[in-house]
Amino acid sequence: MTTALPAIQAPATDAHALTGKRRIAFASYVDENYLPGFLTLLRSLALSNPGVCEDFVVLYDDLRPGSIARIRALHPRIVLKRVGDTHYDSYKKGDQDNYLVRKAYFILDVFRIREYDTIITLDTDMVVLGDLGELLRLREGLAAVPQFFYGQHKLNSGLLVIQREYLSDEFCAKIDRCGRNGDYELDKHDQGILNAVLDGDFVRLDPRYNFVKRRLSGDLPVPEDTAILHFTGRHKPWQGGEAGYSQAEDRWREYELSDADFQSAYLASSGGLHHDLVVHFGTPHVKRTGDVEVARKVAAAHIASGDYQDAVDVLSSVRIPLDEAWPHEVLGHALMSVSRYEEAKAQLLLATAAPNRAATAYARLAQMAWVHGDNAEALKHATAGITVDPTHRSSRLWAQRAAAVPAQERGSAEDQLAHVAFYMDRQGNAGDKLLPETVRLAFGPDTTSRRWHSVHAHRLFDEAALERVNARRGLVIGGGGLFIPDTMPNGNSAWQWNVPDALLNRIDVPIAVFAVGFNAFDGQSYRANRFRDSLLQLVERSAFFGLRNHGSIEKVRAMLPSHLHDKVRFQPCPTTVMRQLVDGWQDPARRENTILINAAYDRAGLRFGHDYGYFLAQMAQAVRDLGELADVQCVAHSLDDEKIAFDLRREHGISLPVVPMYDFENDQIRELYARTKLVIGMRGHAGMIPFGVGTPIISLISHPKMAYFLRDIERPEWGVSVHDRHLAARLVERAKDLLADHTKTVADVHGRQQELWKVTEANAADLRVILGG
Repeated sequence: MTTALPAIQAPATDAHALTGKRRIAFASYVDENYLPGFLTLLRSLALSNPGVCEDFVVLYDDLRPGSIARIRALHPRIVLKRVGDTHYDSYKKGDQDNYLVRKAYFILDVFRIREYDTIITLDTDMVVLGDLGELLRLREGLAAVPQFFYGQHKLNSGLLVIQREYLSDEFCAKIDRCGRNGDYELDKHDQGILNAVLDGDFVRLDPRYNFVKRRLSGDLPVPEDTAILHFTGRHKPWQGGEAGYSQAEDRWREYELSDADFQSAYLASSGGLHHDLVVHFGTPHVKRTGDVEVARKVAAAHIASGDYQDAVDVLSSVRIPLDEAWPHEVLGHALMSVSRYEEAKAQLLLATAAPNRAATAYARLAQMAWVHGDNAEALKHATAGITVDPTHRSSRLWAQRAAAVPAQERGSAEDQLAHVAFYMDRQGNAGDKLLPETVRLAFGPDTTSRRWHSVHAHRLFDEAALERVNARRGLVIGGGGLFIPDTMPNGNSAWQWNVPDALLNRIDVPIAVFAVGFNAFDGQSYRANRFRDSLLQLVERSAFFGLRNHGSIEKVRAMLPSHLHDKVRFQPCPTTVMRQLVDGWQDPARRENTILINAAYDRAGLRFGHDYGYFLAQMAQAVRDLGELADVQCVAHSLDDEKIAFDLRREHGISLPVVPMYDFENDQIRELYARTKLVIGMRGHAGMIPFGVGTPIISLISHPKMAYFLRDIERPEWGVSVHDRHLAARLVERAKDLLADHTKTVADVHGRQQELWKVTEANAADLRVILGG
């Protein structure tokens, strides 16, 4: 089977290269003379676009340490790059001290940056007045506003949106050749070299993104739709300005603020504030003022980033009045996330006094009670939450969990294995619902409580749980992506199993970690040493430690001392060998002429960045084209997965039937995936489960684990990044390729699966010795 599209090539654990997520940065050349303008530019960017926080590259050659400190105070993601004068000599000798010349060569330095896929340049004499979302969503070409005075074939370089193909050695060589040949005009306009190289070949942007001051001569007002106002000319607002432009300069002075006033203005902004900016500006504000409401915002931002202890610290630093319910609720959330449960309970009980926060507070109290195994208390709190707000989803979830009758154990303890897993609720994620049973199938056909004792990973592993586990003949931990910091945070382990070190070390039966995954997203990390310490003890205590892909193996080995590396071995997710595990499995005699599409929306910002609108448009085109090959349907592993069907209909007029797999039993999940011809899925188990029942797959890659799996089966071409510039075309081409000779494709899936089965069988032989059966 061939394809004209190249496979992804990247180091096994390079998350960005695997997901294809665009890295975006702003960039400016800054010197001491233009520093006041740059500081105002940074303030205006944050206040006009409060939900945007990308890296900001500062190119400089003479900034003082104090100036750099002032810059860092206004942005949390400043990247400093010192530039030298050496390459200036090639172009215009004797003018190195001329700011316009130096700024002209800033353009050249920007094109030498290789760390980003998109760079947006901003001059230090600009002020941002409006939304820059359109610029952040641009994906192709080099975009700029045409010059106002010199015709549409030339650009004004104050604002450039530069894509990856221009951030290359090849394009830099063109610039160098042009500069050495003198094919440019560099007088009062600093874009001469670039105009000479491009010769009019650039994407035209609306003038509102680089609205030059000269258009306002005669003291005209700034148009309401202006996004970026550019103070071209010699007279800058911070130098006293220029007669005839007072209304323009008034707009600039709106952002000439002290740090304290700027922080207050940002934190009072409406709309979605970026959590990094809230933390960066809110932390000194809280320290200076003791403002409880801002402390709450900062703590909530820390929680969103998985920095739970920081959230506790910032809210503990202020005095929260008894009747301020929301800060109490957020502090309670943070405290329970670091396993300070009694303190959390006190805070959450205070929060229940306010009707607008009571339901959430009661749900968290129910969660804590359930974590401690107190179902009666959990049901009481969850019911109280429903009473306050009958529509409160979280309260209803905890009521269902607390009211569920646990399966009665049918076997004797000495015949059972204890099994730590995430046991999914009804209408929960279909893949996670199937996982515990499939792990058990890898150890034998009986998956019932006759042979297995269930230990929910999210419940606190206490003395009673320890006693029950030690009464069994062994402990199996898995499967799924249990190594993730924020699904159900706790301070005992900092991963999904809520186990204190002291109790982990007192488990005296053999421990087998089986097909666990390292599930951090691109842009997500484990920030505390707690996870590393817990992981070290788990590896040391385990008789078998198997991870479900080689990407996870590399990530985990990097956190361990070298003498433990060999203990970490490959154990594929058992869902990928389902045909081998299900007793009496029969491949379908015929398949339905369907293509099933799955999209995931948890942590959407980490999955899509600024590209969700692009992804949706590409999927709309793909669905239209795939519809000529088969009946296209949306398969929803969870309720949230239905969003793609809603959005396609609302935005593009496309109706997709929705298959509610979250309501399916395990056999139904397997049967549906076995009967279809092709699955295009974004969730890990929307790839691994159909593969495991012999169905061809294409993965929509928004998480490194998808690429990890495809590399392990040596079929990276079966994956397409959600950020791919030609997503629709690639999906359709690969679908046609896989469907052209479906029998051959299925045979290829079976062959790949057989390699994983060999590994599983070899591990099973070791596990029989370890666990005794």
